Amino acid sequence: MPNLFTPYELKGLSLKNRIVMPPMCQYSVDKQDGIPNDWHFVHYVSRAVGGTGFIIVEMTGVHPDGRITNQDTGIWADGQIDAYRKLTDAVHSHGAKIAIQLGHAGRKAVDAEPPVAPSAIPFDSRSKTPKALSREEIAELVDAYREAARRAVEAGFDSVEIHGAHGYLIHQFHSPLTNVREDEYGKDLGLFGEQVVRAVKEVLPADMPVIMRVSAKEYVDGGYDHEYALQFCTRYRDAGVDLFHVSSGGEGPIGSNGGPNAVPAYQADLAEYLRNGLQVPVIAVGRLESYSDAQAIVAEERAELIAVGRGMLSDPYWALHAEEALGGVNQMPKAYERGLWNRK
Repeated sequence: MPNLFTPYELKGLSLKNRIVMPPMCQYSVDKQDGIPNDWHFVHYVSRAVGGTGFIIVEMTGVHPDGRITNQDTGIWADGQIDAYRKLTDAVHSHGAKIAIQLGHAGRKAVDAEPPVAPSAIPFDSRSKTPKALSREEIAELVDAYREAARRAVEAGFDSVEIHGAHGYLIHQFHSPLTNVREDEYGKDLGLFGEQVVRAVKEVLPADMPVIMRVSAKEYVDGGYDHEYALQFCTRYRDAGVDLFHVSSGGEGPIGSNGGPNAVPAYQADLAEYLRNGLQVPVIAVGRLESYSDAQAIVAEERAELIAVGRGMLSDPYWALHAEEALGGVNQMPKAYERGLWNRK
């Protein structure tokens, strides 16, 4: 029976444990150039020191106007590669693996002039009305994802995660709420996402898994449910996705945090549903700060990996503390051994 600290392998990705730091935007780029700085270096490397097995860098723009804000990271130019290489080398030196989440905010890009989307529908009454993408512009964005994935490989990342959740561009294409186009991208809502997956797959090594983050449910009247999510995820799986990172929300008044009624592990059932329906591994995420909750989901084989977001913002050493609480730490940075009480 697996547990939170059982090693895990998927294609060429080999993890020392089942603990994932999910992408969480830091809004800390200081020159609006998309290049990660010292803040990002310390932020991610400290979680590697803290025992996390797999770190996924925050949503990183494949295009300058694809960022949520101009303070977000980007990977749209070759000149950005070196900063990421410094980061991946440091994370690897502490025994962790690292991926990068490639994304485009679409109509939710607050600093874009104008933002773009499948259709000219603003996110809410306070948001800008986006420009509906032309076919030519869609093709350019597919290529932007491809080139961003190529740069990620050159920068030393162990995997790539495609952001198809939380109301961002790919989500906007496959959601009937936000895609009312009359061309092939409106008649076939999963087409853009499939094209992105295939483009990314083209430039990755054969043994590098493709991850995709999806919202398995929209918390809004008329929004899609888990059964519809299974349909488009099947499409993405067949295009080349190896592992799904299962979240929810992002459209309507309730965002990706599930709203005030979200309880611990509130998205675990959605992850398990897609895991069973797709017959592929999944990452469960959502209020999993409790060590015992995270341990139970892996032990019950409801998900292969567990992502701890806000809990890891609060505690960079969440993984070490979880191991200590659940039975004793076997591996600890030597410099920190004096701070550990329950060493085996």
